[in-house]
Amino acid sequence: MEKAVSNKPAVQPESQTIYSILFIIGTCHLLNDSLQAVIPAMFPILEKSLGLTFTQLGLIAFTLNMVSSVMQPLVGMYTDKHPIPYALPIGLTSSMFGMLGLAFAPDFWTILLSVFFIGMGSAIFHPEGSRVAYLAAGNRRGLAQSIYQVGGNSGQALAPVITALILVPLGQFGAIWFTLIAFIAVLFLSYIARWYAGQMKAFESKKKTRSIAKPNKSVSNAIKGALIVLVLIVFARSWYAAAISNFYAFYAIDSYGLTIAKSQAYIFTFLAMGAVGTFLGGPLADRFGKRNIILFSLIAAAPLALLLPYIGPTSAILLLGLIGIILMTSFSVTVVYAQELIPGKIGTMSGLIVGLAFGMGAIGSVALGSLIDIVGLTPTMISISFLPLLGFLTLLLPSDEKVRQWYT
Repeated sequence: MEKAVSNKPAVQPESQTIYSILFIIGTCHLLNDSLQAVIPAMFPILEKSLGLTFTQLGLIAFTLNMVSSVMQPLVGMYTDKHPIPYALPIGLTSSMFGMLGLAFAPDFWTILLSVFFIGMGSAIFHPEGSRVAYLAAGNRRGLAQSIYQVGGNSGQALAPVITALILVPLGQFGAIWFTLIAFIAVLFLSYIARWYAGQMKAFESKKKTRSIAKPNKSVSNAIKGALIVLVLIVFARSWYAAAISNFYAFYAIDSYGLTIAKSQAYIFTFLAMGAVGTFLGGPLADRFGKRNIILFSLIAAAPLALLLPYIGPTSAILLLGLIGIILMTSFSVTVVYAQELIPGKIGTMSGLIVGLAFGMGAIGSVALGSLIDIVGLTPTMISISFLPLLGFLTLLLPSDEKVRQWYT
């Protein structure tokens, strides 16, 4: 694996971390995910401007999340075999046209088509962006993946700000400004693509001379078991995050008598501190081990989550911040763990874990919404507080050292 920092690809030591590339791809991740954050932020606007029903709004959210999640591992599988460096700017160009369509859409079906283009752009960006972070990581893969992923989490946290500053005063047409954001991302990614193309030539050349030990049958079974455990961990984290992001504002309004505007502060706190946790997780994993950080992120968050439904409004916002930091320390770490679990499948593993998080979140939003309709807000919030306890399953994962031994 080789690294380069100049416009003309140059060979760098394998252990060198290319921070300039990491910060650019992290910034592009922020821009990409802020485009996605526009969609749910526009729901109140679209409901009024186009008279959409809640069912139609649900279909829009479902389309966005399912296209961006289901396609991610498929894109990753293809590009693992046939790398396409310029897929990155092409993907964001798709999102740019989607935002343009969103600004001028006259009806539900045009909105749905526009959202499809945005979802496709995101599906292409995520596994390829993760590969860039891997190539630029050197010997600090946890930190590299954190820099990349924190951009995305920060972009998602911008939804309340986007709503207040742009969409409320400008309405549906306000989406036009995000075509500029997409265009800026395309420019950045065109530069990244040139670097990426040079790196892949060196990477593929070295891969031919490097042999990776093939796991035996018992190891292959252990790898499959570890992937199942990772899926369950992603399920627990994604469903809990979906419950807080989508429904805690309603709980705060009902329980604490808050206004809609004040309730958004709770969601922003959770998402913003989650971005901080995402950044911290990588360096901590480099220091203390990936499996240990995955275990910590859920088990340490569990008692706080169990306490959350029973405290007052001030304590709740502080506790949400703590839960966000702790829970999301494993976000980037699970990606790196999966990539090292199956070397050579960088895009596939990134697409699987990150795409799974999106997909699980989408399904969780629908399922939890239905549960709220059946049993009510408070019982649902109490029930989801048990999800982080699934973190004990992490004890079934092989240690970082064991994974390394499998391939040496």
